[in-house]
Amino acid sequence: MAGRKERTRFVGIVPEFVGFVPDGIPTGDTVELAYDELEVIRLLDLEKMSQEEAAAHMGVSRTTVTGIYERARSKVADSLVNGKRLCIEGGNVAFPPCGSADFKFVSNPKKKEALMRVAVTYENGEIFQHFGRTQAFKLYDIEDGQVVAMQVVDTQGSGHGALAGFLKGNDVDVLLCGGIGGGAQSALAAQGIELYGGLSGLADDAVSCLLAGILEKSTMPVCDHHGHSHGGCHHGHQHAHGECQGHAQVHGECQGHSHEHGACCHGGHGN
Repeated sequence: MAGRKERTRFVGIVPEFVGFVPDGIPTGDTVELAYDELEVIRLLDLEKMSQEEAAAHMGVSRTTVTGIYERARSKVADSLVNGKRLCIEGGNVAFPPCGSADFKFVSNPKKKEALMRVAVTYENGEIFQHFGRTQAFKLYDIEDGQVVAMQVVDTQGSGHGALAGFLKGNDVDVLLCGGIGGGAQSALAAQGIELYGGLSGLADDAVSCLLAGILEKSTMPVCDHHGHSHGGCHHGHQHAHGECQGHAQVHGECQGHSHEHGACCHGGHGN
């Protein structure tokens, strides 16, 4: 019986260096480090990602990342301690096209029609507070009110006017973000992307609030964060039935609701 086919792993860089030789008397032995093993080391040890984030980038499960990481570290240790040549090659991987600025690290490039895809401006687990300058989005695929897949995508340098098209190209239906200007709002509307602006706190918690039906859309213009010291726009309106509130938030909890997750502070700018 044929074994299960291994899923292709998405690798974010084409390695410039494909081999290392010990500075000393070589043993003649070689350790082969696969491209996906190098990628896991890069994401976890160099980029300081969590295993969950690395898994999203590579289009695999977190347990797969754990297994790859253990193998990779063992091989590197063998090379360093025992003076073996390290050769980087092989693996079931997909590289970004040469010169391409729109390569997408997605485990599900084209979402199922029944799914809803939510994007959040993202930095270190938090909602990034300036839409036009965001360097990454965290994408959530939603089915029957539950998150069924997550992935972090790099904007590859796209900014302001290009981001609406970038989100549309990634099949995004809903955007959660911090500050966002009027032009960007119009561009998102033209692409048919629903917007929840003026949010702050943890990205995962904002999505939890959205799914719980307690994330309120702002009815006021959302600031662009120029000159703001706190990074997030909050408002002081009091909402009934546990809607996510503004100034009363210290740690970004959803006030008045037995929601165990944290932040989805909402607020347009009150100027």
